[in-house]
Amino acid sequence: MTITYRSLALATALASGFASVAAAEDVTIRYLASQGGLSAHELARELGYFDGTGIELDNLGYASGGPETLMGLAGGSLDLASAATSAVLNSIAGGNDFVIAYATNGINEDVQSIFYVLEDSPIQSIEDIAGKTIAVNTLGAHLDYTVREALHQKGLAKDAANLVVVPGPQLEQVLRAEQVDIAGFGYWQTTFEGAARETGGIRPIFGDTDVLGAHPEQAQIFVEQSARALDWARENPEETRAIFARALEARGENPEVAQYFRGFGVREGGLPVIRDIQFWIDVFEREGQIPEGKLVAENLLLVTGDDVPATN
Repeated sequence: MTITYRSLALATALASGFASVAAAEDVTIRYLASQGGLSAHELARELGYFDGTGIELDNLGYASGGPETLMGLAGGSLDLASAATSAVLNSIAGGNDFVIAYATNGINEDVQSIFYVLEDSPIQSIEDIAGKTIAVNTLGAHLDYTVREALHQKGLAKDAANLVVVPGPQLEQVLRAEQVDIAGFGYWQTTFEGAARETGGIRPIFGDTDVLGAHPEQAQIFVEQSARALDWARENPEETRAIFARALEARGENPEVAQYFRGFGVREGGLPVIRDIQFWIDVFEREGQIPEGKLVAENLLLVTGDDVPATN
């Protein structure tokens, strides 16, 4: 899942010099939060990393999924969007002048998207999901394309399964009520997945790692301090869960789910590397969604660990 700015103009306006942590002028960044989740920039705010920088975060509510935030970004109601790499690339390919700032979540051995069924379900493998109903938090993003790719790898049509949209907090409910055959919990929804797994009576069928592989002044401050928060979270898991619980409670959510938070899926030493950019480009080209070569390096400002691009 990547954090994306609206335009090169915005990113450039925020990028005149990165040497000092103090910002030249105040900037308010409007965004939508994710239920049951805490983004790195939100953690950075809770840790006080933006204090004195001139950066303020303005949470305008909740997003049902990444594509919704991208629509807000394109329409100008948001300054920041958070969406799966596939959804971001799809939007850029569609003509939106977006700039990728940093990867807010990643996938590793502990943090991944997992598709669950009830314990007594006859579904045993990816081959069995054809014709079944799968609950995902949104269409056109990570879970959607993970299912498409899983079906493709098994020689099945990409629409062989029926995907329905269910908000993250209701995924477990609709699965246990047998309203769907499978529930897909995204890697950014480890709290919901952890709570469901703790209750028992469900089992995983496959995860995205099985399918995909495990794979500028204020703007730079924003990225650096968010990355700093990710590093802090990795080194202080219990304190992170406590902050997570307080943040959820302040938003009117259930703070108890914070105990199931397992991390942001980042590598040691800073930002997670966006490993799946080329993978998604290949998928889009194969399905005819973008012409070959349309997504070139100039379209993307990728802040990916050691591969930080020049900014002045």
